[in-house]
Amino acid sequence: MSILQLPNAHPDVILLDWHATLVDTHDAMYHAVDDVLPHLKELDLWDQLLTPEDSKTIEDAKLLIYVKDHHRLHPKIVAQRKISRTDIFEVLFGSDQDAKARAHQAFDQAYKKYVEDVFPLEADIREQLEHIRSIGIKTGLISNRKRDFLEHELALVDGRGWEDLFDVVVCGSDVERRKPAPDMLLEALKRLHLPPSEHCWYIGDSTTDVIAAKEAGITSIFYNGAGWPQSWLDKIFPDTIKHPHRPDAVVGSIADLTSLARHLLAQHKRVERART
Repeated sequence: MSILQLPNAHPDVILLDWHATLVDTHDAMYHAVDDVLPHLKELDLWDQLLTPEDSKTIEDAKLLIYVKDHHRLHPKIVAQRKISRTDIFEVLFGSDQDAKARAHQAFDQAYKKYVEDVFPLEADIREQLEHIRSIGIKTGLISNRKRDFLEHELALVDGRGWEDLFDVVVCGSDVERRKPAPDMLLEALKRLHLPPSEHCWYIGDSTTDVIAAKEAGITSIFYNGAGWPQSWLDKIFPDTIKHPHRPDAVVGSIADLTSLARHLLAQHKRVERART
């Protein structure tokens, strides 16, 4: 997989992840996760934890072992600020949908104590989203958050709020299954009256975002804002029978996403003009 790889189709709509793709809410997220982890036994989730042997990578196994031993995240994980709570629950519970649903529910209860400051992850994100919309591409916001949390954060961000930047907003509390299930992406397309296709792009910063996009049958764009090297991308997207999902393209910023969309759209228009 090359960072320079291009998607197969231009976008008619771009759906975007919220946390760690558009905004920084790391502090609240990690506080809430660390509130949940000491109570896994009380939540009947302890026996649902994976064994290290079932982990996808050595790093996943180390995270799992540390949580089992210390009932919290390793300080290095928190300091790096590179893994979302969704991916943390994937590492801990794998494909156990019931366990993950209960973990997310406990997280939601904890998160309400910390939700407060919300900052754009990049200074020009509002400008980039406005530009994407100005060239005729619809936009949608996808988040595993509860709706009341997300609406609160949407109103806070940038001091002005970003409610006007999206044609559709779908939250974890709107559907039966959260990411990595494709339910939220399919619901967003349903509300936009669009079928799943390569002309829908979904950009997110986690492996669960990539899985959700591929399961939905749409184009997956991985947001590499954390600056992972190619060797790490190949490790977390190994293209194996057990873990087959890989992104269709990788970008390092929302500005890169805008440029990529403009390039594919211009290419499509040139082809259309040549046909007529």
